[in-house]
Amino acid sequence: MRNQIIILLALVILSACSDTTKSGTTQQPTLADYKIGEKWVWKYKGVTTEGEVRSDGEDTREIVSIDGVLGMTIGNDTIPVTDIVKPEESETPKYDWPLEVGKKWKYENNWTSQDGTTGNQSQDAEVLSYQEETVEAGTFMAYTIKYTGKITNSRGYSANEKEVWLYAPIIKNFIKLTQNQGDFLYVEELIEYSKPK
Repeated sequence: MRNQIIILLALVILSACSDTTKSGTTQQPTLADYKIGEKWVWKYKGVTTEGEVRSDGEDTREIVSIDGVLGMTIGNDTIPVTDIVKPEESETPKYDWPLEVGKKWKYENNWTSQDGTTGNQSQDAEVLSYQEETVEAGTFMAYTIKYTGKITNSRGYSANEKEVWLYAPIIKNFIKLTQNQGDFLYVEELIEYSKPK
């Protein structure tokens, strides 16, 4: 279930954004911002305070064309890019576009995992900064977005949660995620970004 939540969050994050304008804001990207061959690779690790490793691996996404339609590979699935860039119609979105430093909003998400477990996230979001950030894949101008709140599920799980996302508009994606959830720490970091050839 943990990986399913992360995958869901990563999909939401992939509703990325295009370049920052002179006004200091960043708009949600459009279909035209993605190119065949664009590729992102992250490494991730999740560890409990007891030292138990619950997840450890790599996640690769790539833009491909299937019958002339742009898609993003995610594991064994390919998601149409039109679904990724579709504006989120929610009063409590993951991203409240346009992004700009100091912006605050409420994020809420109800979900169902593959095993039928249902859950809810309720978080306060704030864009803290826009500055150069360095990860294994390189140095990028990135927004630091902090989410704080609570996660619960139908199995009786409940935990306070804090997430910090570093989001780089130039690559339309996050470059690092640090998530503290109860006794669990999850970190995902971009280790490779390839521009289309």
